[in-house]
Amino acid sequence: MRLLAVNSLRPGMILGKKIYNEDGLVLLAEQVELNDRIIKRLDEMGIAYVYIQDPQTDDIDIPDMIQEQTRQKALQEIRNQFRKISGTSLQRSVSHLGKAFGGVMESILDDIGSRQDTMILLNDLGGTDQNLYQHSLTVCLYTLVLGKANGYTRQQLLELGIGSLLHDIGKTQLPSSILLKPGKLTREEYLEIQTHTLLGYRILKKEPDISQLSALCALQHHERIDGTGYPNGLVNREIHDYAKWVSLADSYDAMTANRSYRAPLLPHQAVEVLYSGAGTLYEQYMLEKFRDRVAIYPLGLPVVLSTGEEGVVVRIDPRIPHRPVIRILKDRDGQELAAPHEMDLSKVLSVIITEAGGVKKAEENAR
Repeated sequence: MRLLAVNSLRPGMILGKKIYNEDGLVLLAEQVELNDRIIKRLDEMGIAYVYIQDPQTDDIDIPDMIQEQTRQKALQEIRNQFRKISGTSLQRSVSHLGKAFGGVMESILDDIGSRQDTMILLNDLGGTDQNLYQHSLTVCLYTLVLGKANGYTRQQLLELGIGSLLHDIGKTQLPSSILLKPGKLTREEYLEIQTHTLLGYRILKKEPDISQLSALCALQHHERIDGTGYPNGLVNREIHDYAKWVSLADSYDAMTANRSYRAPLLPHQAVEVLYSGAGTLYEQYMLEKFRDRVAIYPLGLPVVLSTGEEGVVVRIDPRIPHRPVIRILKDRDGQELAAPHEMDLSKVLSVIITEAGGVKKAEENAR
């Protein structure tokens, strides 16, 4: 399979991976032949990239971070509970969130724990930042991968998982006219959006089956270690580590999601932006842990090498994800190779990726 931008799709191409709606249900199945109507619909939905079947890369397997059944169950529970809360006064105790999400979190942890080298993969391609349900689940998955890599116990992962899954629950109390506004927010609207951290904390701290540490994820995930975050301008150790992990995952997902006023960043671009905040916005050691677990160059991503050759990412070594194996499909003159071959960048250190997914790459600062 090959990863292509929606604006590069052509009628007759065959979809390689399923496309899901916000409830986790299959919108388009793999093997669907694309036509002008479907391509236009994908663009209207804010989907920026899709996997396409391709004879030269049909052996590339794109794994999912969790099973489809687990994903659907989680998204449906998020939708059901968030919709209930959106019509509930904060003066009333909800008293069901811990029980509702306890089983979901166990299933997610089982799926993630069943794989030895779980990585942060670009699975939910082109999802919009306005999809609260999908964003909540994606941030949860990313955060749990980081927590697992950091050596957290099962109990700690449960706390972190619930906190990350519900980090944006306060947005259920905000008007949809602001949450779904196309384009940038006014200053007044942005200030109102910022209240979602306090609103979320007020919801979660009342829940008898949810840890106060989980509730802090909602309150503190927009705090930054230099004190420039909100709502309280906390610095460094005043911010709980759970919230710091969530802030990394939240920022990364926001950058790699589609927005009405800009296209999503590819993983290597988002990581470079995150690293620009090392030691000021984010903890250096956490960024390093993140870099080591994220698939900077997703499987199937078209790349150009410093040699001028063009190819596709076919394998990723979890120990050195920034040096993947590339299947060379075109020579330096742009001619298709009759017999494509593979180059392992971890062994050919003189060669670097200069362009990924059609985007020219800046010098690596995330090594």
